[in-house]
Order: sequence, then C-alpha cells, then structure tokens
Amino acid sequence: MSDTDTARGVTGEDEVVDLCRELIRFDTSNYGDHSGPGERKAAEWVAEKLAEVGLDPQIFESHPGRASTVARIAGEDPTRPALLIHGHLDVVPANAQDWTHDPFSGEVADGCVWGRGAVDMKDMDAMTLAVVRDRLRSGRRPPRDIVLAFLADEEAGGTFGARHLVDHHPDLFEGVTEAISEVGGFSFTVNEQRRLYLIQTAEKGMHWMKLTVAGTAGHGSMIHRDNAITELSEAVARLGRHKFPVRVTKTTRAFLDELGDALGTQLDPEDMEGTLARLGGIAKLIGATLSNTANPTQLGAGYKVNVIPGEATAHVDGRFLPGFEEEFLADLDKILGPKVRREDVHSDKAVETTFDGALVDAMQSALVAEDPAAKAIPYMLSGGTDAKSFDELGIRGFGFAPLKLPPELDFAGMFHGVDERVPVDGLKFGVRVLDRFIDAS
Repeated sequence: MSDTDTARGVTGEDEVVDLCRELIRFDTSNYGDHSGPGERKAAEWVAEKLAEVGLDPQIFESHPGRASTVARIAGEDPTRPALLIHGHLDVVPANAQDWTHDPFSGEVADGCVWGRGAVDMKDMDAMTLAVVRDRLRSGRRPPRDIVLAFLADEEAGGTFGARHLVDHHPDLFEGVTEAISEVGGFSFTVNEQRRLYLIQTAEKGMHWMKLTVAGTAGHGSMIHRDNAITELSEAVARLGRHKFPVRVTKTTRAFLDELGDALGTQLDPEDMEGTLARLGGIAKLIGATLSNTANPTQLGAGYKVNVIPGEATAHVDGRFLPGFEEEFLADLDKILGPKVRREDVHSDKAVETTFDGALVDAMQSALVAEDPAAKAIPYMLSGGTDAKSFDELGIRGFGFAPLKLPPELDFAGMFHGVDERVPVDGLKFGVRVLDRFIDAS
C-alpha cells in the first residue's frame, strides 16, 4: 500500500478482499512429503505486509521452502498476558479441472472470493493482516501484546510449522496465555432473530495409522488360503462400517443444549439421525463429534496381476474424542483382529477448554455489536488445528475466525472441497468483529 493510499484513509475493510486474493494466488499446496512448493513465498509476502506498517517480522524455515512468519505487536499494558493470533499458510492440493474457477486465481465471482484456502484458512490470514495493518497505520495499539504467527504445514499435522516453533523457539510465545485461530466464529442461522456463532473450544485427537497384513506370496493361479489382500480387505471393511458408540463430551453437551434452546426443542445425542437433521449445513461438522471415527483412506498391495503379494497395507484416518483415546485404541484392535499390525503415522492429542472468561466475553460483545442477532456458543471440531501444538505451552486455544454467512452456503463442504469460496461481505464482517474483539480482549 502506498503513502497515498494511507493518506486517503484506506481501512482494513477496504483491503481485506485483495489481501485474501493475493494469498490464494500463492500455491502453498501441502502434499505431506515436501513435494509441494512450500510456504516460503507466502511467508515472505506476509512479512513484507507486516513490515510496511512498522513491525519487525521474523521468518523461520524448518525445511527448505517450509517457512513461517512471526511478529509481536506491543500492547498498551505490557504487564498483561499476551494474545496469540495464528493461522496457517499451507493448503490441501486442488485439481483445477474440477473447479468452476481456477483454485489459485483468487477470482471474485457471485459475491465471493474463490480459491483453495478461501475458508481454510487464508480468509482468516487476510482478516488478521487487514485488521493489524489498519490499527498500526492509525496508531491504535492493542490493549495487550499480540503475537502473530502465520504458519507452515498445518495440513500435515504442523510438524514443520507450529510444532517446530514450539519445540525450537518457545521464546516467541513468552507471556502468551490465550490464542484464537481457525474453524470457529462462523454463523448458523436459526431464524432472522437468532444467529448462533460456533466458537471452537475443543478438538478431537488423531491417530493417522498404517495397517499391515503379512501373507504368503505365490502364483495367482493357485488356491491360496493365506492371501494378505483378502485378510486386510476384510479388516478394513469391518473398520469402515463400524459404528462407534455415542460419547457426549462437556463441549458437545453444551452445544446441544444451546442449540436446543434456540430451536425450542431438546436434542437427543442418542438419536443421531434426528439431531443431525436439525443442523442443516453444519451437520457434517457436528456429526463426527458425537463419537470416535476411523475412516480408511488408502490401500496398497501387489505389483503384478498374476502374483499374490506377501504384504498388503492400508492407511486410516482415526479421530478420538477428548477422554476416549484408550477406548478408541482398544476398539480398533478388537475390530481389526490379531493378523493386522497397526502403527501410527502421525498422532496428536485431543484438546478441550471451557467456554468462559474475559476472552469469551470479548467474542460475544464483538459479534453482537456487528450482528444484534448473534449468540456465541461452544462446539467441538472433528478435525485438528495448530492449537494442539500451542497447548504444549499452556496456551488456551479457541477457534474464532468470525464470518457471517448466508444460510444457504454449505460452509462445512468448503473445507478441502471443490469450489471453496468465502463471501466478500463475510470477510468485511470478520474485519469489523476482529477489530472490536482486540479492543475488548
């Protein structure tokens, strides 16, 4: 932004769309094996945008191309605990042939910014940049120190992003006690008099695992009772079809109670189909928080049609509720049976915090100031975020990337989906809410 733009009083709302579009144009696809372009160019661009308004950002490269940008804003009261606002710069891959608009074009169409990362989570990155730049240009310091972290590798578990910084540079987060980030603060419209804004206060834990069955190799024409593919396929089918028991955590209980009050009915978690039928577009997000889950995602075996292989493998995305990891692992072993060897590819803990305190009050007040029909309620995320890494430092994490969404938008389907997009009005709403939130926090 030029001095002329600053003199004209360009605001965060004015530039948030362009910031989001520019971020989307950086292809930061994360394939989980360093084969992608990495986040370095995006991290450098973010650092430039922060430096333009007087900050001194640092870039940390954990592996060639895998870079994160961190900066600290001095608050008015340095004795208060600091707030962390973090977002990731990487995205899951996208096949352009499947999309209405090129996933790395950042095109604006039908009132939305389209592209990979539009909701996961370059929208929040852009809103954060827009708010910070506006405040610093106008000389509005936050009430307390704010640490900004734009991170690599979240889509593959954060090993080369948040986890690297927590393990090797914990001093960057000195004094931080609370954090906000993605997959929370979005609206669910009950009616025109009530919109619920779901604040993420808990995340399921993960066990990404490899399953292996050893058998006897042989000729494909022979009768064969020890076929590794057959044994593994049967085990994977049992696992894929298994219905884990409903387990209602304190977060999910609070969510169902709040939603039931808004709908004027009692929601029964044991009646999963009936409950989810009332949730519309957010059913995908909530349904997986009522139980542990294990979804087969990859199969591998063999090298020639007439050769029975000696080994077959599968990969499974397993997620467990807070407090139910041991039950989950025990269930897995019962379902898979003794012939299947299970090993973790990546695992991480579940996290859960309470929905109370001054930070929660600040979220509610900021939302109501921009949407009088707003009410903030807690919910659990079925996936995971970098909050797991920061929890290692005792930082209490919330998902709060505020967006007021059209009721008809399939927001849950945007995550890792085709034609990912975020409403322009939603981005501007988010800037206003975040700005108020910072003042109130």
